[in-house]
Amino acid sequence: MATGDTTGATGRPARRTAAIRGAVALAAALTLGALAPTATAAPAGPVPEPEAACTAGTGPYQRELEAGLGRPVDGTQSTADCVAVRSFQRTHRITPADGYAGLVTHRTMVAVNARENPNAAGSCPVRARRVTCVDLERQLLWVQRAERVVFAPVPIRTGRDDQETRPGWHEVYWRSKDHESTLYDNAPMPYAQFFDGGQALHGRPGDLYAHGGSAGCVNLSVPDAERLWNLLVEGDTVYVWGTKPGTDD
Repeated sequence: MATGDTTGATGRPARRTAAIRGAVALAAALTLGALAPTATAAPAGPVPEPEAACTAGTGPYQRELEAGLGRPVDGTQSTADCVAVRSFQRTHRITPADGYAGLVTHRTMVAVNARENPNAAGSCPVRARRVTCVDLERQLLWVQRAERVVFAPVPIRTGRDDQETRPGWHEVYWRSKDHESTLYDNAPMPYAQFFDGGQALHGRPGDLYAHGGSAGCVNLSVPDAERLWNLLVEGDTVYVWGTKPGTDD
């Protein structure tokens, strides 16, 4: 062995020294880590604001909405009723979605509930040809060919008292896409499809239910009127029956 050689043949003393130094460094690192502040994960996105309380009062169609939504039918708005109505409004894009049981929400629910089988009562005659069915009682319109519904029921507004939409069989005899009324101050009648005298199926811009009724036409929302325009042609059959609520026989 050469003088001054401290490792010997196996180098064990040197390895022991290295091990001691490593242990000391590890202990120091652990100590520093224990003293360092703990990092917290940043939130994934903005924190959503809490849901606003539903505070709408009792509406004129409270019982109808309670029944349609499977709520206890007592005709008095509760917080749970309000939340259920507001959820329905949001699902069907009714604005404002405030939980109030008003006319728009009621008419929408009638249409939604009729979708599975709008002609369950058999009031609209079944024909091999296409028939546009206008139900004055429920204020609904749909189109069927034989027993198949080809245009799902949608809410409508028909004639007011003394200007009722005329019942019976009719036929689309003239169509005017950008029509304006010659009787009512050039009022817009988009996607007008005339079926009896001056009475037509057409879109109504703005509030579909304003003023309690039309002057005899069958009013639809403008998007619904456009879809109906794209389906029907001159010569198509229209069948109207029933009595609109609030009008005389």
